[in-house]
Amino acid sequence: MSQLLLNQSERWSMAPYLEILEKAPTHLSTGSVTEMVGLLVESDGPAAGVGDFCEIRTKSGQSIRTQVVGFRKGKVLSMPLEETGGLHLGDRVVARTGEGSVPVARAMLGRVLDGFGRPMDGLDPFVPEAHYPMFGAPPGPLERVDITNPIATGIKVIDSMLPCGEGQRIGIFGGSGVGKSTLMGTICRQNSADVSVIAMIGERNREVRGFIERDLGPEGMKRSVLVVSTSDRPAPLRIRAAFVALAVAEYFRDQGAKVLLFMDSVTRLAMAQREIGLAAGEPPSQKGYTPSVFNLLPKILERAGNFKTGSITGYFTVLVEGDDFNEPICDAVRGIVDGHIILSREMGAAGHYPAIDVLQSVSRLANQISTPEQKEAARKIRGVLASYHRSADLIRLGAYVSGSDPDLDSAIRVKPNLENFLRQDSHANNGLDDTLQQLTQLAAQIK
Repeated sequence: MSQLLLNQSERWSMAPYLEILEKAPTHLSTGSVTEMVGLLVESDGPAAGVGDFCEIRTKSGQSIRTQVVGFRKGKVLSMPLEETGGLHLGDRVVARTGEGSVPVARAMLGRVLDGFGRPMDGLDPFVPEAHYPMFGAPPGPLERVDITNPIATGIKVIDSMLPCGEGQRIGIFGGSGVGKSTLMGTICRQNSADVSVIAMIGERNREVRGFIERDLGPEGMKRSVLVVSTSDRPAPLRIRAAFVALAVAEYFRDQGAKVLLFMDSVTRLAMAQREIGLAAGEPPSQKGYTPSVFNLLPKILERAGNFKTGSITGYFTVLVEGDDFNEPICDAVRGIVDGHIILSREMGAAGHYPAIDVLQSVSRLANQISTPEQKEAARKIRGVLASYHRSADLIRLGAYVSGSDPDLDSAIRVKPNLENFLRQDSHANNGLDDTLQQLTQLAAQIK
């Protein structure tokens, strides 16, 4: 009816708002708070499903948003997304099922959003061009396009030895303090994608501004969208921020863009889901992680890929607890992604940047996106690194006699040039063609 009262030009300009109006519920489903224990709010109603959002209207006039996480004995269990100060027994709870979508627009480029998808950089709000669902199902296997084109990162060791294709998903595994954030900033600043979407989940507040100003820089920020939910935010809001980033990435993908999605970190995301699961009564399993954690990971990781309209290339960092690369989250992520980059604490301590352990890292699509010359050169260099690694103790002790092993002699001879190739300054930008040329020249030195 509202559209009949407008002329054609007015309908065109107000189309996004009319769409929201048409989808708006005609009645409110409400309930009341019956109990709150720890992180969990129990209420009698409203009619809402798991994952839906609610709003608690307190007697003091506050509004507290929550997310439904389960049910128990006919009661609705939800977790607050905001501070619960002022919450009273009997406060009214209203279902907000329409909040499962994210307002998106090209004007988001260069902006910093919070876990609700709202600007948090103090600038004017942008006008939405569309609303994208946060919890959409990952595209099916037949909706995807084969990955054949490489995407440049500006990191020599990655572009040459561990190439990544448009739509590929790569895990970056490392302990604390080995350079994950610095590597993330370098890739986001220098990659060949059209748009970068960066989700910072559970990060320290101090690191957010430092990453924007020091690691990402003004040039990188111009074509990036940051979604931030720091460690002090409630667990549901940290998870929501990850899904907001996915929705933003899918919007730019549907515009035909090559999107680079960087999520830091999957481990803190899993910890947030564990927090929710334990509060809702889930039984803990591996290292205290609940079954819902391992159900969540593929729902997030599988939404990246190569499609007819565009691509989402995913880099997902994993914070390795105690440098144990066999802990549950590492194993789960490694089994889903299309390759993994291992960061070595020993190399990082020696000042080697990036601290990538080439022998432990792999790109599962390297054969599809590399030229025959690149594959042969990378094979030679891997062989040299493996040969040197096997005899490293003998070389350090001076026990190796030159001439005993021709392959090892060759490895010792080219080791300085190889080390120089595999390391670079964090602000150096290396073009893909120049990197591959250096790779070929280095391989030619190996007999």
